[in-house]
Amino acid sequence: MAVYEYIAKDGNGNKFSGVCGDIENIAILRNDLAKMGDTLLKAKRRKSQTSKRGRITQDEIVTFTFKLAGMCSAGLSITGCLETLEEQTPNNSFKQILSDIRRNISAGATLKAAFGKHREIFSDFFLGMLEAGQTGGKLSETLEASAVYLEKRLDFRRKIKSAFAYPVIVGFMCFGVIAALVIFVIPVFAKLYRKMHVPLPVPTQILINLSVLVRDFWWAILLVFAAMVLVWKFFRKDRRFKEKWDSFKLNMPILAKFNRIVVATQFIRTFAMMTSAGVPLVKALEVAKEVVNNTKISEITARLQQSIQAGNTVAYSLKDYEIFPPLISQLAASGEEAGKLSEMLNKGADFLDKDIDRMMKAMLVKMEPALTAIMGLVIGFILISVYLPMFDYMSHLE
Repeated sequence: MAVYEYIAKDGNGNKFSGVCGDIENIAILRNDLAKMGDTLLKAKRRKSQTSKRGRITQDEIVTFTFKLAGMCSAGLSITGCLETLEEQTPNNSFKQILSDIRRNISAGATLKAAFGKHREIFSDFFLGMLEAGQTGGKLSETLEASAVYLEKRLDFRRKIKSAFAYPVIVGFMCFGVIAALVIFVIPVFAKLYRKMHVPLPVPTQILINLSVLVRDFWWAILLVFAAMVLVWKFFRKDRRFKEKWDSFKLNMPILAKFNRIVVATQFIRTFAMMTSAGVPLVKALEVAKEVVNNTKISEITARLQQSIQAGNTVAYSLKDYEIFPPLISQLAASGEEAGKLSEMLNKGADFLDKDIDRMMKAMLVKMEPALTAIMGLVIGFILISVYLPMFDYMSHLE
């Protein structure tokens, strides 16, 4: 399916522009517009809905969801809300998407169908909540809950980025210093050693060879790096590789526990939010699986669905899997007894969020001195390799 930008005119002759996704060709687009009483004037295929030039950020999605929830709670129609938000949006790409959604809803499409044409912008969770809100007559409440959830996810991503900003900066600084030494400093000393005719120790010879490689064959290094990136992108699409990679992330040294808690938190919070909106348990599990996007979780979800369909409680079904901490199954049991499953699971997700914060702080405390030590060892090796021949030469002079 392709994405098309188009210009059309309505029955009154007024021109308007829009974006339409999931369309095979222009003929289908023309027919869809004709059903709404509009005439297609011009259309062109667009490569990417989220190109760099018209990128739509998660901040914009969260803000949009909060505004839409507030306007719906005030009693405005969904098309009226979208029209107002379309006018207020400064991002032209987002404006065109909202225009397309509004026109599809006006033509009789459901909210999920209209928003689902832009699935690369609106997540499966958001679409599921829309469907639940429209079906249950609680659209404003589900939109408000969706906005809160999306905001929490955005805050979590920001915490991860800010937590690992220092190690990344230190890593780049270390790389920059080493590159400068290898490219500019080592060749000077190599020329000096050739004039001195002194035998070079193994570390010095390794360093000089590395300098020659970087200076003379930098293009080959770039080609190898580009090839590695392409190979990575290719294998990421392979199902078997994704299964192994997802399994490795949950069992990798040092970060295994952290990754498991992150995955469990995302899954449980999504499941809780979906059930609070009135979505059936099996369907809520399906959406939570799509949001987490981990093959291991997909396998667990299939078994959870079978267990629940067989008549078992959520608490009983969850306790068989180590990825979910015992706290979660205990809170689920209490929630099911009190008729407050989603509320208790949300509290469990909040507890796990606090664990994630503590683990990130603990990792940073250990990471900072480790990075400093590694950088010191690398630069120390370079300096020793540079000066060893000089020490040998001075000893021969004596």
